[in-house]
Amino acid sequence: MSSVKQNQQQPSFNSLFSLRGLLLTLAILTLLSFTFLSFKYSTPSTQVTDSPAKLFDAGRIEQDDVVDDGGDEFGDVYHSPRVFKLNFAEMEKNFKVYIYPDGDSKTFYQTPRKLTGKYASEGYFFQNIRESRFRTLDPDQAHLFFIPISCHKMRGKGTSYENMTIIVQNYVESLISKYPYWNRTLGADHFFVTCHDVGVRATEGLPLLVKNSIRAVCSPSYDVGFIPHKDVALPQVLQPFALPAGGNDVENRTTLGFWAGHRNSKIRVILARVWENDTELDISNNRISRATGHLVYQKRFYRSKFCICPGGSQVNSARIADSIHYGCIPEPVLNLNM
Repeated sequence: MSSVKQNQQQPSFNSLFSLRGLLLTLAILTLLSFTFLSFKYSTPSTQVTDSPAKLFDAGRIEQDDVVDDGGDEFGDVYHSPRVFKLNFAEMEKNFKVYIYPDGDSKTFYQTPRKLTGKYASEGYFFQNIRESRFRTLDPDQAHLFFIPISCHKMRGKGTSYENMTIIVQNYVESLISKYPYWNRTLGADHFFVTCHDVGVRATEGLPLLVKNSIRAVCSPSYDVGFIPHKDVALPQVLQPFALPAGGNDVENRTTLGFWAGHRNSKIRVILARVWENDTELDISNNRISRATGHLVYQKRFYRSKFCICPGGSQVNSARIADSIHYGCIPEPVLNLNM
């Protein structure tokens, strides 16, 4: 009787053993395959041997525009310079942006007429995106959607912050209801520009817009809702520059550091208190008056090695762009939340 039971259990045991063996063999083969593939593809080539014509498929980018650096120049920046170049070329060929056409063209949502002053960066952004080769008139081809909010025009017409918030909220909500594109990603593939504090205040009534969409803003500051993983910094430029660009004239830069402005933030008060008596620094507690002389403020950039750019009461500053233009090394200092 026991022998019969043993004979009945034997096939079951053998089949179980065979199944375990098969699974073990399969696991070993899978491990070996992944190990082989990881060694083959994870280490980037130290030198790109393909010619520029092969690398860029000859028709996508003209050969004269390609610098055959062998990948060494970008080796420390990109995991695979060759793959990056191919992807970038593909992006330049296919990337499309759709600009929503709706809005009151006489007031708020067109390219700013004046491309000077503290709103110049926002104006140039509007102008360039409208003239860009990436623009498409077919929203079904678009990868990104631009919401043309131009809040400073509203401010220029005397609109209060409260009314601006309502106007922008109604405008964006009308786009959401009229078009199907926002709801596909909850606005993650939408972007807008608010270069000045006016734009930041005007969008406060739309938490989803600030939270989900990409914002180009002139100050990457956390206290104005800047979100690093999605938002981008747009340099503020006061065009045109009053004086030509500075060069490498280090011998003429006898001042170690320079800053002039109002004490309208805690960090500025602290810096002025600590540095105003330092003889190596040129620190002014107030903006330089025009009565002092013509372009005195700009000329002091030429004489300085470092230009201190402390955060003020607003979310933007042109000091960094001015410093770079005039050849002075900018030293940004963020506000202190005390």
